[in-house]
Amino acid sequence: MSKIVVFGAGGRAGRQAVAEARRRGHEVTAVVRDPARYPDLADVVAGDVTDAADVAALVAGQDAVINAAAVYGEGTDPHAFFTDAAHALVTGLSQARLVAVGLSALLPAADGTSVLDSIPAEFRPFCLAHAAGLEVLRIEGAGLDWVYVSPVGDFDHEGERTGRYEIGGHGDLARKISYADFAVALLDEVENPRHRRVHLAVA
Repeated sequence: MSKIVVFGAGGRAGRQAVAEARRRGHEVTAVVRDPARYPDLADVVAGDVTDAADVAALVAGQDAVINAAAVYGEGTDPHAFFTDAAHALVTGLSQARLVAVGLSALLPAADGTSVLDSIPAEFRPFCLAHAAGLEVLRIEGAGLDWVYVSPVGDFDHEGERTGRYEIGGHGDLARKISYADFAVALLDEVENPRHRRVHLAVA
């Protein structure tokens, strides 16, 4: 059994990561900014992944961290959020393995072009914000054990858990994976680390 912190435990990816970790018998600290907003979630704690002191306090003595936290929409600043979160994780983590949830838009397509080129313009700032956070990990995270995991394409919002997935070599927006199966991949990377400091895509 491992001790695992999940930031963004109130979101769709985070909820499934918490459920999968608990299914496997791990001790989970489920972190959200405001627990009062998530009365349906059990055993959640307050924390801010963009605050290095919060990160350090929450991950002390933990074996792994899954970062599924994100912001999007009116009144938010995704670029500041993802870069601040990456800085806080780099500063606040020590021995714990970091498994970060990412985007397929940052992958190359099969023909070598950028998947981002096919993303509608209104979504590109969010994608570029993710990219900026990943760049912080690449530049500043040399001392960390981290992996950035994204779907090959998109999430299947109606999909159920099959317990299966495969690793892809490039982005393909036509392919989908359920949040539950994505969580299987996240927990596999926690339990049996196979990849370090890379962008891993699963479908």
